[in-house]
Amino acid sequence: MATTIASVHLLFLVIMTSGLSFHKAASIETEKVALLKLKQGVVCSNRTGHVIKLNLRSLEDDGIDGKLGGEISHSLLDLKYLNYLDMSMNNFEGTKIPKFIGSLERLRYLNLSAANFSGRIPPQLGNLSRLIYLDLKEYFDLNAYSDESSQNDLQWISGLYSLRHLNLEGANLSRASAYWLQAVSMLPSLSELHLSSCGLSLLPPSLPSSNLTSLSVLVLSNNGFNSTIPRWLFQLRNLVHLDLSFDKLGGSILDAFPNTTSLEKSKKMGSLCKLKILILSENDLNGEITELIDVLSGCNYSLEHLNLGFNKLGGVLPNSIGNLYNLQSLLLWENLFVGSIPISIGNLSNLKELHLSNNQMSGTIPETLGQLQKLVSVEVSKSSWEGWFSATFVIKCEFTKFENQFFFWTNSLGHRGKNADADRWELWDSVPNMLVHVDLSNNNLSGELPTSVGSLTLLTFLFLSNNHISGEFPSALQNCTILRILDLGGNRFSGNISGWIGQKTPSLWILRLRTNLFNGSIPSQLCSLSSLHILDLAQNNLSGSIPSCLGNLSAMASEIEIDRYESRLIALTKGREDSYRDILYLVNSIDLSNNALSGGVPEGRTNLSFLGTLNLSINHLTGKIPDKIGSLQRLETLDLSRNQLSGPIPAGMASLTFLNHLNLSHNNLSGRILTGNQLQALDDPSIYRDNPELYGYPITAKCHGGDDRPGGYHQNEDEDGAEVEMKWFYMSMGTGFVVGFLGVCGTLLIKESWRHAYFRLFYDIKEWLLLVIQLNLARLQRKPNL
Repeated sequence: MATTIASVHLLFLVIMTSGLSFHKAASIETEKVALLKLKQGVVCSNRTGHVIKLNLRSLEDDGIDGKLGGEISHSLLDLKYLNYLDMSMNNFEGTKIPKFIGSLERLRYLNLSAANFSGRIPPQLGNLSRLIYLDLKEYFDLNAYSDESSQNDLQWISGLYSLRHLNLEGANLSRASAYWLQAVSMLPSLSELHLSSCGLSLLPPSLPSSNLTSLSVLVLSNNGFNSTIPRWLFQLRNLVHLDLSFDKLGGSILDAFPNTTSLEKSKKMGSLCKLKILILSENDLNGEITELIDVLSGCNYSLEHLNLGFNKLGGVLPNSIGNLYNLQSLLLWENLFVGSIPISIGNLSNLKELHLSNNQMSGTIPETLGQLQKLVSVEVSKSSWEGWFSATFVIKCEFTKFENQFFFWTNSLGHRGKNADADRWELWDSVPNMLVHVDLSNNNLSGELPTSVGSLTLLTFLFLSNNHISGEFPSALQNCTILRILDLGGNRFSGNISGWIGQKTPSLWILRLRTNLFNGSIPSQLCSLSSLHILDLAQNNLSGSIPSCLGNLSAMASEIEIDRYESRLIALTKGREDSYRDILYLVNSIDLSNNALSGGVPEGRTNLSFLGTLNLSINHLTGKIPDKIGSLQRLETLDLSRNQLSGPIPAGMASLTFLNHLNLSHNNLSGRILTGNQLQALDDPSIYRDNPELYGYPITAKCHGGDDRPGGYHQNEDEDGAEVEMKWFYMSMGTGFVVGFLGVCGTLLIKESWRHAYFRLFYDIKEWLLLVIQLNLARLQRKPNL
């Protein structure tokens, strides 16, 4: 263990040698001098001078430096007047929680959360009858969580008569699964209960007693109850915070009420009128939420967060949702809601987050959203929206929090009507210049990008892919000097790629211009983008040579520190398109495929030792594959197909140990195919197809000397011979059929006497068969009469 970890044993030794229970003034002065060495965390009574509070919580978030460790000394018991003890966020290296802590009878506050203890919770803690606050959240060593020795019961909490706050989040309470609710209901003053991720498998349908009337916070998430919502939850009339997420709850929310009239349900749901936070996400709840919203909006003027996401809830959103005036977060994504967004949504003046993505909603986006001046996050993707976003949707936002960021997600907008182009872009003329993230991809936007986009000087991410936007490369983006991601792929941009992009946007991480109509050459100014790690110019009309200075893209040449970020992008890797989000910052790729580039593969490109994907296919490249190709140590995908490359495959390619997708087909390569290392596993013959002068395993071309495989096994020659034999077989079979057919039918057509004789033969055979059949039938008919 590092020497920077303080020993709790030594700490209490220092405290106790100072005489903490002294009654003489001189002794108390000595005590104070010794305790000054601790600088903070020790509080003495102003009246008696005794230590009443120890706040030894570690403030270090990372590593173990500065954290307390070792065993807790029995000297702690000498602090007879201690009522506050906080040792959370330390590292006690898997030692057990001391049983003697249960003897600190004056304790009112105890926090041992995230301190890396092990074993069970000592039942002696139940002796702390004055305890008001107990937090053992994730007190344990994660490596020992599933051990039987870490399984706890809850019998001991019955002695905590004064307890108001209980947090056992993450503790293994599987032994108490059958009676946990009965145990906590014995605590009459309990106001906060946190039992998330405790391995509880049973959510009782009824409440054993009515002692939980003071409960205001109830967190039971991630327990996997696999049941419906019980009725007793709506009898807790002081509930302010309810979290039942990740609990495999099924059925309708209204199943928690008996089958009475809607009015009676509403009266009982009056218990929810004090709720500020309601989280029922990540379950299997179904049905509509109209009655729930109607009741909440009729009595609840304090609800701030409503999260029903990732369920199977359906129906339309009621107009009464606009009466939840204090709502700050409305998360209804990943459900089955239909219809449009209610116009009354504009009444939610405090709304900051609106997430409705991945539903089956349709219609237009109401302009009343423009009235929500505090809105900072909008998710409405993957629905069938019509029309366009008017300027009022984003103009009136006040960006006072969330680091002035406005996340604009609209991934599935459509439009019906005339003069759509001009109207659709009208929002750009007035959007606030603090906008940092714009995603309008996968829509039907058309026309040219307005010059007013240049006023977004703080713009960092711009996604406009898969639309019908036209015009030249938008020069207005020169003003967006801190741009990190620019995705214009899948549009109709034309003209040259502007060279200023390498100078005006030096912080660019991703440049994606694929599937457009750009022409001209690749500007050499791109080489100055030292942070660029994805360059995608595929499927354009670019010509000229590949700039050799692309080897200067230092983000792909060395393992430099880049800010970790998350964003969505489709990238072509390993021969297929993959969607990246969480690990997008780790992708290093250059894709210049499907253009009209000429010249050779530049030697400078081989400096990019951390490049993962290199795709130069479907161009007019000539010359040899560079000998230094083996220096691309992290290369996983290499596609040089459909060019005019010649010469042998360089020996360095065999050292590409990460390579798992290779395509060299349709070139003029020659010589023996390399084997060894990773190339041995790439045995698909299509990798080398249409290179007439290549030979060796795994293609079928005949070797020009030497054995292809160890032991002189001429596999390719055998395959060639078998193929020739099959060709001769089919040719002879066809010839025999033609000769046989003409030999019979041809003579019958030419010689009339032979034709008459042939058909007379068949006629006679037919008459003979009929005669035989009739004679046999007559014989069978006579037998019954005998």
